[in-house]
Amino acid sequence: MRKLFLFTLAATRLLQAQPGPAPLPTDPLPKEWIDPDTGHRVIRLSREDGTASLYFHQNAYSADGKKLVVTNPHGIATINLETRAIEQVVEGRVNILVTGHKTGRIYYTRDGAIFATDLDTKKTTEIAKMPPQAGPRGAVAVNADETLLVGIAPDPDGKVIPRTPPANGGGGSLEANWAAGTPKMLYTIEIATGKFRKIYTENDWTNHLQMSPTDPNLIMFCHEGPWHYNDRVWTIRTDGTGLKLMHERTQNMEIAGHEFFSADGKTVWYDLQTPKSTVFWVAGVDLATGHRTWYNLQRPEWSVHYNVSADGKLFAGDGGGPDSVAARTPDGEKIPGNGQWIYLFRPSMVKGSSFRDKKDLIDIGYFKSEKLVNLSKHNYHLEPNVTFSPDMKWIVFRSNMLGPTHVFAVEIAKAVK
Repeated sequence: MRKLFLFTLAATRLLQAQPGPAPLPTDPLPKEWIDPDTGHRVIRLSREDGTASLYFHQNAYSADGKKLVVTNPHGIATINLETRAIEQVVEGRVNILVTGHKTGRIYYTRDGAIFATDLDTKKTTEIAKMPPQAGPRGAVAVNADETLLVGIAPDPDGKVIPRTPPANGGGGSLEANWAAGTPKMLYTIEIATGKFRKIYTENDWTNHLQMSPTDPNLIMFCHEGPWHYNDRVWTIRTDGTGLKLMHERTQNMEIAGHEFFSADGKTVWYDLQTPKSTVFWVAGVDLATGHRTWYNLQRPEWSVHYNVSADGKLFAGDGGGPDSVAARTPDGEKIPGNGQWIYLFRPSMVKGSSFRDKKDLIDIGYFKSEKLVNLSKHNYHLEPNVTFSPDMKWIVFRSNMLGPTHVFAVEIAKAVK
């Protein structure tokens, strides 16, 4: 009996020592909540730390509007906005460009070439090689009907024309690159044939490349640098004609930038300050007529980026951190109260502002604001980059407010208690 007891005891200890199945990983971060400060429902769309949504003007939605394209530590993934299912689409580090408006394929650069991958089948096609002077990644956009690539690169035939910054001009960290006067070019590549064409050259710091979401032949770009040094926002046709300034400064220290197209491609919108850090607007210019509309907003509502809904009836902003342009006077004096929120804006026109006489005057309105998400714990070194979901029921953004970077959506309608 003693031998049987010792054998049973040894077997029991052996079984206890054997490792069981590995515990399932836990996700300590909340997946959904009602923001106690705003009453709006917030959901965390991503599950893996380090997942981020795209830059605010990059189209990130599938052609049917059901999927959101994001980046994660493994490459590119999609999130189904209805089921919240996550699917890896591209493996490996890439420079993501845009989701095509026509086919819904995701375009990106990797190893000196431009690729497109179907979000459903995962079929990947090499579209074109990057021009050697553009570098392995480069700035590239895809036009509305996905027939052309448009890019920015150093101009190998150009000459450097440096400029002298104004004394004590407050140019900051962007001044040196602006002053360098490096020759730049805009170029196109036909997707069907691979034909390369240089369409425009300049010695400004050409940047912030975008294509109209509806007009396959319209490009928008900016003159980068200290914004108060530049007439920043420009459009040009893909054949190199029709260069046009969207906003001309009329006062010292006026700035305009972070420009973007409306969803129908009829309007260019941008952040306008008259002057910098003083009076704040979201301004728009009608591309067909040149007519302008400016919406005023209060200092705490200034946002790093703005966006507009598909029907043009709502705007959104992602607020600004404690070191933002709205947090200081033009002389650098600190102003408390800059808003760290996701904002919803409902535009309203000032009564009588659309009166017409012989002059084409600017239509003046203002934003009625609503706070959607408290971002007091967000570090604005990561820009939230708000976008409207295709059904216009949610505003999607990225944030580190819970610690790691994730992708979130806030419901525009208030939660029902």
